[in-house]
Amino acid sequence: MMALGVAAVIGSTALFSASVAAEDRKPVRIGWTAWSDAEAVTKLAQRLIQERLDQPVELVLADIGLQYQGLAKGDLDFMMMSWLPTTHASYLDKVGKDIVPLGMLYTRARLGWAVPDYVPEDQVKTIADLAKPEIREKLKGRIQGIDPGSGLMQASEKALKDYGLKDYELVSSSGAAMTAALGRADRREDWIAVTAWSPHWMFAKWKLRYLEDPKGSLGGLERVHVMARKNFYQEHPQVAEFLTRMYLPLEDLEKIMLEADDSSYDKAIDTYIANNKRRVDYWVTGEMPAS
Repeated sequence: MMALGVAAVIGSTALFSASVAAEDRKPVRIGWTAWSDAEAVTKLAQRLIQERLDQPVELVLADIGLQYQGLAKGDLDFMMMSWLPTTHASYLDKVGKDIVPLGMLYTRARLGWAVPDYVPEDQVKTIADLAKPEIREKLKGRIQGIDPGSGLMQASEKALKDYGLKDYELVSSSGAAMTAALGRADRREDWIAVTAWSPHWMFAKWKLRYLEDPKGSLGGLERVHVMARKNFYQEHPQVAEFLTRMYLPLEDLEKIMLEADDSSYDKAIDTYIANNKRRVDYWVTGEMPAS
C-alpha cells in the first residue's frame, strides 16, 4: 500500500510538473506601439526572453490605451511603455488597481513640441509665440501629430487650449508619418512644428529644438515603466525578474534607435547585445559579472 501511495504521489507530481512546463511554453504576450523607443525596448526584451530564457514571445501591436485595457483584462502579459507620473496618469486612474508595475526602464523622458533649428529662435522660442499671425501663416496653422488618443496628443490638445491656439489644427497621423513630414520639411527648409518626445532618433538625425512650455501643458520629465497583468510574476517569475532588472541609460537607447533607423532593429539589437555583454548578463541572471 505504501509503495502504491508513493507511486501515486510521484505520478501526480510528474503530471503537475508537466502542466507547469506546458503553461510556460505558451508565448508571453507583449503589448507595444509603433513608436521608435517602444519598438527598441520591446524587441530587445523579446530577443533576450526568447534566446536567453527560452520563453516564446508574441508581440501584440495596439494603441497605448488598448494595451492598458489588455493588461487589466488579462489579454496581455506586459507592456514596456508606461510614461509616469503625468503622461499616462489618466490610464492609471482607470486601470491602476488591476495592473502591476515591474520596474523602470529609463528616466529623463519628456514630451514637447519641436521645430527645426533653421526656424529662427528669436521669432519662435515658446509655444506662446505660435499665436502670432505671421508665425501661424508660416506653419500653415498645423501642428504635425502622431497617433490619436496617445498621451502626447492628449497633452497637445491641452496645449492648444492653454495657449489660445484656436486657429491651429493638430494633425493626427503616426510616429512614422510625423518623421516623414519632418524629413520632407527639413529638405526644403520649410517651417514645421511637430509633436515630439525624447528619447527619439530624430534629434540625432536633424537639428531640432523643443519649444519652451511655460504653462507646463506638455508636462515635465518622465520615467518609463514596465507594467504587467496581475499574477504574471507568479506564472512567469524568470521573465518578471528579468524585466525588473532591465534598465537602459537614455544615451544607449538613443543609439539603438538611431542605428535601427539606419539599418534595422534586429541589427541594432545585435550590436547592443555584443557591446554590452556584462549589462545584458546581469539583466538575465541577476548576477553582477566580475569586471
